[in-house]
This record gives sequence, C-alpha cells and structure tokens, in this order.
Amino acid sequence: MKKTFVTTMPDHVGAFLKASQCFAALEANITRVSYNKAVDTHTLFIEAEGTPEALEDATEHLAAIGYLPSSRAAGTVLLMEFKLRDVPGAVTPVLRLIQQFAFNISYISSQEDGSGYQQFKMGLFVEDPGSVSRFLEEASRLCAVRVIDYDKIERTFDNSVFYISFANELAARMGLGETERNELVIQSNLVMQLLDEHGGSPHKTFDFVGKFGESLARYKGDYFAPRLTCLALTPEVKLTLVEPPCGSNTAVLRHGDRLLFIDTGYACYREEMLDYLYAMIPDFDTCRREAVVTHADVDHCGLLDLFDTVWTSLKSIRSFQSERAGTGGLRERNPLHAPYIRICKLLTGYTPPRPETLRVIAGTDETVQAPLERTGTFSFGPLCFEVWEGAGGHLPGEIVLLERAHRIAFTGDIYINLKETTREQAAYNRYAPYLMTSVDTDPALAAQERQFLFSLLTPGDWTLLGGHGPHKTVSIPAPDAP
Repeated sequence: MKKTFVTTMPDHVGAFLKASQCFAALEANITRVSYNKAVDTHTLFIEAEGTPEALEDATEHLAAIGYLPSSRAAGTVLLMEFKLRDVPGAVTPVLRLIQQFAFNISYISSQEDGSGYQQFKMGLFVEDPGSVSRFLEEASRLCAVRVIDYDKIERTFDNSVFYISFANELAARMGLGETERNELVIQSNLVMQLLDEHGGSPHKTFDFVGKFGESLARYKGDYFAPRLTCLALTPEVKLTLVEPPCGSNTAVLRHGDRLLFIDTGYACYREEMLDYLYAMIPDFDTCRREAVVTHADVDHCGLLDLFDTVWTSLKSIRSFQSERAGTGGLRERNPLHAPYIRICKLLTGYTPPRPETLRVIAGTDETVQAPLERTGTFSFGPLCFEVWEGAGGHLPGEIVLLERAHRIAFTGDIYINLKETTREQAAYNRYAPYLMTSVDTDPALAAQERQFLFSLLTPGDWTLLGGHGPHKTVSIPAPDAP
C-alpha cells in the first residue's frame, strides 16, 4: 500500500532526516520525495509504501512532531502596492506592520525609477479577510498603499504557504471538499515534479493548472454557451453538434424516438448540458437513449450515467473497470499523464460509468497491429457504421465510426478540427499538451493513424466530426484514370 504525506517541515538541517527515521523505524519504504524551495520553502511531499498499520502509525508520528498540521487555514494572496521613499530603511516599518498582523509575504517586487520613490509590490497571504481593512488603515499612516489587481502569471512564489494558497483558491472555485483539496495538492506537486525533470518551469506549471481550473469554472451556469450546429445526415436522421468551451464535443443523433450520443463532455457541466438538451429535445426523458464512447478520456465520458446502454471498445471497458477497482484507467498508466488526469477527475467530479450499462461495440484485448483495424459494425436507423479501432496513438481503445453510404465519419480525437475552434476552445486546448507533455500516448503513432484514416475515405465529400472543434467537409478526389 502507498500513501503520499504532505508535510510541513522546519527549514533547518536534519528536518528530512527526522522524517526518514520515522518511516525506517516502521519498516515503511519511501518511494518518492519532492521538494522545490523555489516554489515552497517548507512543504515536502513524501510517498511511502508499507502496511496499512505502518502508514497509519507514520501519520500519527508525523502529526505528533508537528510535520502534519491538523488543519489548513483557508486564505488568499492579495497583491498590495506600497509607495515608499527611496531611502535606506524605508520598508522596515511596513515589514514590522506585516509581522504584527501575522501576514505571510509570498511575493516582493520593487525597482527604483529615479523619482525618489519605489513602488513596492508585495503579495500577502491573508487568512482573516476582516483584518485587511485594519491593516490598510494603519499602513496608510506609513505610506501610500493600495490593493491592486494583477495577472496571476506574474506571480513568483517563494514561501511556505504556496501550496495551501493555490489549493484553497482552486478548491473553493470548484466547490471541492477537504479530501479533494488535499489530493489536488498532491497531484499538482506531481505534475510540477515531472515537468521540472523535463525542463518545465514550476511556476508555469502551477499557472497552467490554475488557469485550467479557472476555465472549467468560468463557463458554468449562464456562461456555458456552446456552439451548436444542426445537420441532416439523412432525411430521417438529424444531428446536433454541441461544442462546449471546455471538454469534448457531444454529437446528438435523432431517429424517430431514438437518440444516439457520441461522447458526452465533462461531468461538471451536467446541469448546463441538461438545460440545452431539454430545450432541444422536449421529449428527452421518453426517448430511447444510447451513447457511443470514442475513447475513455475524462472529457469524453462525463455524462454516461444518463444512458442505459453505452457502446465502446473492449479496451475502453477494461479501462472503466480498472477505474471502478481504484487502480486507474488507461491514461493513468502513463506516468506523464496520470497526475493531470487525476486533477481533471477531481475538478470535474468524474465517475466511471455503471458496469451494467457497458456494451462492446468492437475490439478485443489484443494489440491492434495496423494504425487502424476494422473490428466491428454498428447501426443507427438507416446509418450503418464500420467500426475501426486505433492502435493507441492517442489512447488505446480509441475507435472511429465510418458510414460509407452517406460519407460520414466520427473520428474521436484521432482527427480533430483545431483550426476552426472558438477562441475559448483554443485557450482551453493549450493546457493539456503542456501539463501532459503531449495529449497523445504515442504522438508518432497518432500521426500515422490520422494519415491512415484519410486513406480509408472513398472519393466524394465526407463530413468529419471530431472530438473537438466543428465538423469539417473534406473532398476526397477520385483516383487518376489509367
């Protein structure tokens, strides 16, 4: 059994030795350590493996010596600007006042400009908002002072409250509880550590995690405004493509009283999506509803509990089963992808689909040899789809649906129309490639799959519907006559 301890240690020689002796005495093996003084002076992450009893004893021992604080006070970092005379010692009275109010300094920036004054910007970690007005009143007697707004990308943290401030802010925005907030701290640190080893900036990492969370929260409620496109695939089958600002597309096909959803977006937009669906489909509750999952990524599988039947590949079903068992899905088997995926699950409220709803549409447990292999068929009304399984360039278990009679292709994330995404979608799409190093499990293989996909398309105008971005009409020329 493994457990990650988020410890708060004194910044002096021997602090880690004391903790390591604790684990050694309990015969628990330390399997991962992460500490970055440029990010946080005191917070050390220790992952240890041992028996449940040993890890429980370690928890009690670390708490007893003050390395595991019993509570993490909520707070925020406010950026304040102090106008000080450019003379020696001018900042000292301000620092004394900050100490008097027990604020922690998380950011300092100052530079002379020849005016005789310096504008000192200081980030102050404040746990009690009620103390801010009193602080400002006293600080104003010393110098001109104001609270200013600022772009979070300009933060430079070097303080013992960074992780707490970061997690509290993001958890509050997404409505997370204490358990989820602590897990968010651990996974954010894992992302930082992995990217740091690959030359990434710790501050950029946390900035991107924060911006990812902000994007999810920004488009909740009335701000959830997906792009909607209606197409007649055949005289009997109508399609509505729902493109949210964040997450995957949802394609809704209707034939009589039957509805077929291809992918379903993030779980955190459940209420927003239902509002749109009821507006588009007043008889939604009485329709027969099925879903097809193109691959088992979190942003494609958020609303699968709305369906009694969910069709997907056998490999994707295995992934869902592993998630149910608590061992993580296919994406989490990649160490570079796992922390980001776990953050996605935390922030979006993801749960895997109910096992009794899952049906195999195609594929086996065997490895796909070609970039794409035909592994099944699937019908919906007059549409008869060929099901092609990918070799796992984006994610093992990925599938493509090809309908040759009407030249329609649902391509999942093997092909997506990035060039015509909305401004909001383009901004959201920046974060995952950086935080996972690549959205593809095997980028070279993913490129081969895309190329192979186009070789399967017969001459004529095809409608391609990818997992992100609008549909695209692609004209496949006839081969040259002999």
